Amino acid sequence: MPVVSLRFVTKLGVVCCLAIVAGCAATGQDDQAARSCSQLNGATVPAASIGLATRGATVTATQYQPAVSTSPKSHQGYCKVLGDIAPVDPQAPAIKFQLNLPAHWNGKSLMIGGGGYNGVPAKTTDLLPAGPVDKPDPIGLGYATYGSDSGHQLADDPAKFALNHEALKNFAYEALKKTHDTAQYLIAGHYGKNAQLKYFAGGSTGGREALAVIQKWPGDFNGVIALYPAFAAASLDLQFGRITRALAQPGAYPNQQKRDVLYRAGMQACDGLDGVTDGLISNQRQCNRVFDPARATVDGRALRCEGGADTGNQCLSDAQIRAMKVFASDIVFTPPVGSGEVRHAGFNTWGVDLGRPAGQSKQQATVNYLNLGSIAPAYPMPPNPAGSQSVPYHAGFWDQWVKYFITQDPAFNSLSLDPMRPGKWRKRINELTRLQDINQTDLSAFARHGGKLLIAHGVADGLVPTRATEDYVTRVRATMGKQKADQFLRYYEIPGYGHAVSTVFNASWDSLGALENWVEKGVEPGPQVVADTAGVPGRTRPLCEYPAWPRYTGSGDVNRAASFECVRQ
Repeated sequence: MPVVSLRFVTKLGVVCCLAIVAGCAATGQDDQAARSCSQLNGATVPAASIGLATRGATVTATQYQPAVSTSPKSHQGYCKVLGDIAPVDPQAPAIKFQLNLPAHWNGKSLMIGGGGYNGVPAKTTDLLPAGPVDKPDPIGLGYATYGSDSGHQLADDPAKFALNHEALKNFAYEALKKTHDTAQYLIAGHYGKNAQLKYFAGGSTGGREALAVIQKWPGDFNGVIALYPAFAAASLDLQFGRITRALAQPGAYPNQQKRDVLYRAGMQACDGLDGVTDGLISNQRQCNRVFDPARATVDGRALRCEGGADTGNQCLSDAQIRAMKVFASDIVFTPPVGSGEVRHAGFNTWGVDLGRPAGQSKQQATVNYLNLGSIAPAYPMPPNPAGSQSVPYHAGFWDQWVKYFITQDPAFNSLSLDPMRPGKWRKRINELTRLQDINQTDLSAFARHGGKLLIAHGVADGLVPTRATEDYVTRVRATMGKQKADQFLRYYEIPGYGHAVSTVFNASWDSLGALENWVEKGVEPGPQVVADTAGVPGRTRPLCEYPAWPRYTGSGDVNRAASFECVRQ
């Protein structure tokens, strides 16, 4: 993309060239930077400069944000730029974006992915997901950061946007390209030169978006971080539906007290499988093989309620055990769905925090919300959240997807649609999987471009299955050959870490620093270390490249990564 010099008329009628005015920001004087920022308001990006069809973009507001020195959100002063990318269909919502232009720019840009159904601007001024709490945020490092709401605004029904086809395509992936091109145009115009290096980072839906940009536009980014990526999003939605229907069966939903009992049973059976009892299950695959909730014990008594009936919160009934086994198992597609997926993995379940009594812990309340919530799925599906009560996140997500993506009928009973036998809805489901499943395994074009990819996933994720990410990475290695894949891809698993947040092991890792060294200096990621900020604040573990996991060496402080080694057996 050529260097551009944005020209526009301010409210005072003064014509300004941003490439020149922006030079004021380099002085570090807030008043000059603020003037430069205000002059961006009203700037436009022509449709011809955006790689997919739009009616161009407009900056709708700017505000200079002074420097902040309070950790962890420590950053320099920057220009906050808000704007709209106009849709082709006048009935479609605009893509609302935010771009942050630091006063002292490092010459690099960082696009941030969203989460869930999106609908709100990506968190472009925060630390990265699972980012290091002892370092400045990306703006503080000098990055121009940006992201969007993926082309719709949050509503009471967060998936309602899918009734509009352009909005649906924007959410699936098109907004990524439109936002990237718009931001890069504005960055070049503001600083007078293009970003020399371009990065992307995101988790969950943002992780899927991270994989989407390298599969569909492999030359756009030099380095990408994909955390707990919901890569095969529509196939995962079908798994959500299978789980939701299982939990909705009479007596099948385990409340938070029962899930705490199940968690403790898993910990007591599996914690020591990594060589030490330390409150973390690191050898989760072995735990999955050996743990049987129907035969397990907790605190010396049977986990299964006597006779299989529900006799209280100290045990699980047969109906609840059956539901948890559905949660732990794969959904198999016969025939394969339109994207080619033949199954979607089940969840690590045993010894995993799927939501326990939170007390006064806001962090645990978030864990509960993102997992199995506090009330069973039902028809009509209760809003999620509904005050202090919420259905499993999977159930709310499935309900919205069925109503607005599949049937386009807001009154449809999502519990009546069997994802394994969808009947007349199979054709539509196949269309959606082709649109939403980001499952290309030949990433050669990205590798040839010199791109580098870091993927990480918490072993205790109850919203996006860790085993699905394992499956995708295994398929990439098989398609490309492991030696070639290792030249640009690393995949790490984090013991005890849930989906974006955890009270067991809340991850803090300098993924961006590792990626910068690989992209910019050719230094392959060596032994990586992840820190805990919640369960045992300050403890560390080695980040082991899959399929390795951290085993205690038999000596040394159990709270130090140096006391563990990555093993494969």
